[in-house]
Amino acid sequence: MTDFQMSLIAAGGVFVVGVITYNKWQEYKARKTVERAFASDHDDVLMRSGAVGVDRQEPVLDVGMPGAEAMEPSFGAPTNAAPDLGAVGGSVAGAAGTVAAASTAASATADPLAPLAGVAPPGETAGPAPAEVAESLVDPLIDCMIPLALEGAARGDKILPSLLKLRRVGNKPIHFIGLAVSGDWEPIVHGGVYTELQAGVQMATRTTALNELEYSELVTRLRAVADEIGAEPAVPDMIEVMSEARTLHKFVAGHDAQLGVNLKSNGPAWPMSTLIGALEKAGFDVRPDGRFAMPDGHGGVLFTLSTNVNMGAENTDRLTLLLDVPRVAPDRDGFGAMVRCAKDLVGRLDATIVDDFEQPLLDASLEEIAGQVKEFYQEMEASDIPAGSTRALRLFS
Repeated sequence: MTDFQMSLIAAGGVFVVGVITYNKWQEYKARKTVERAFASDHDDVLMRSGAVGVDRQEPVLDVGMPGAEAMEPSFGAPTNAAPDLGAVGGSVAGAAGTVAAASTAASATADPLAPLAGVAPPGETAGPAPAEVAESLVDPLIDCMIPLALEGAARGDKILPSLLKLRRVGNKPIHFIGLAVSGDWEPIVHGGVYTELQAGVQMATRTTALNELEYSELVTRLRAVADEIGAEPAVPDMIEVMSEARTLHKFVAGHDAQLGVNLKSNGPAWPMSTLIGALEKAGFDVRPDGRFAMPDGHGGVLFTLSTNVNMGAENTDRLTLLLDVPRVAPDRDGFGAMVRCAKDLVGRLDATIVDDFEQPLLDASLEEIAGQVKEFYQEMEASDIPAGSTRALRLFS
């Protein structure tokens, strides 16, 4: 048998395999279409046109931080030499506009007798409105937003199992929100009914920006999820998304600031048994990793304290108080609170406040640092990512 004959046989085999694969794919697509068409075997009142919003509040998908303040997207040019974030969200601005337009239209046509969003009935405590929670989950300033057009209205309990398969790509979180029949964008919940969906993947974290491999993986997995729920994703251009991700990460890297002050014992090292009691009296909470956290009174952390030794150590002669600057809002005065705590511990423990080089930190130096912290907060505010905001907490997690 000649080489030419062998080549013909191989080419014929490849052709046959291709035809079989194509037929199998067509059969699969047809089967999925039929399954979706007959997925519901009864008349669900929630799927009728004109159905009202559902009151049930069962488990939600990625509700994030409901206690945090939702920040309205803004693309104004920052000042104070902060990196330009005006380009971030460029390819997703259309999607953001769709969300805003839908919310505006819903407000204009809402039933005048319907309760206001976020206003609790008498005797109940008002929580964040679903629309506010949705804005904190999918934010056009820090997320790559991908609209998903549904073939028809979809119930939350049917699409949640598929959406829960896609929670993260690399170390970037992914969230989903839906346009409810009430006209508001909300987190996906059991019992909800949605006519459109939005997926959002965070474009940067403290460590890395969203890269090409992660984005490709996201698109592949998202298309599989979309096929399961009967949706079609409108995927933004990779080049634009990568540019926006790098710009956002440049901002994060330039504002990843942590400030520390040290306490040095003036005498012998402190016994850990005595030290733990003193720190608890000063208001610290003990963490499982051996660190101590000072609560801010609102469910967050003002600053932390490290003993600089292993958990099994019997004593230490040095403590470090650390402020994660971008995660603490200016009105919490994290640096001022940390300095006051340090001075209180100086009296309790017979210690001296020193820098990393064992040099005493005088009040003049501490005041100068406080001024720098204030300027830092102004830069973050000018870039529409205020310290301690939902955006900042997500980016600097």
